[in-house]
Amino acid sequence: MKNTILTTQVMGYFDRLRLVKVKDILSQTMELAETQSISYLSFLEKLLAAEVAHKDQRRIEMSLRVSGLPYIRSIDDFDFNHVPTLDQRLIHSLFDLTFIAEKKNILFLGPPGLGKTHLAIALAVKACHSGFSIYFTEMDSLIKKLKDADTDTEKQRTARSRCYNKSSLVIIDEVGYTPLDRYECNLFFRFIKNRYEKNSIILTSNKSFSQWAELAADPIIMTAILDRLLHHSITVNLQGDSFRLKYQNKGLA
Repeated sequence: MKNTILTTQVMGYFDRLRLVKVKDILSQTMELAETQSISYLSFLEKLLAAEVAHKDQRRIEMSLRVSGLPYIRSIDDFDFNHVPTLDQRLIHSLFDLTFIAEKKNILFLGPPGLGKTHLAIALAVKACHSGFSIYFTEMDSLIKKLKDADTDTEKQRTARSRCYNKSSLVIIDEVGYTPLDRYECNLFFRFIKNRYEKNSIILTSNKSFSQWAELAADPIIMTAILDRLLHHSITVNLQGDSFRLKYQNKGLA
């Protein structure tokens, strides 16, 4: 590409419009257009498609970085052979993300080490790639955030709520490991109520629903929480031995 005044002006426009990828590939795309006699419209489409793909990738990377996800997982990495009772068709159907559009919740229940968090994270990653806002938190961390927000000013509360209240999908991991006092039950109820029929939740727990009440200082509020969680939900029960114990035993063999 010749270094002309016009080229300098065009590059300046790219900078002002923040068309980073277009600026980067302009020269090679122009050469391709000349050698293959590409139409003006096709030339423009190639530039814009590359810019859109670049911006989408940057959006995904940024969204994953601020989502709170502890790591990245895919459904392709999940070992279904270790959980043979799991309905593979059901699990794969969740990845069409219809549950988010329908404002449904997904509840993964079962003993530790069966891949509940893996499945939750894989769904979150898929949702992020599909343009949905996501947020991951462990239950203990969520309760702490809710307590902090409860004492915030209105301005501070609004800023905090963008993360865990307004996201299209919130993943709450490790529910049921620690008991909740009455105040914490109330905070969790308000959180669930605020998201009810508005946005989706994925929740993982090593406790059955009947055991949740035992961990709550206020069983009545916990019943109200479960009522809203289960109203529009898909419950997936995982059964078997821990992945981690399996590999640990192999190492000892």
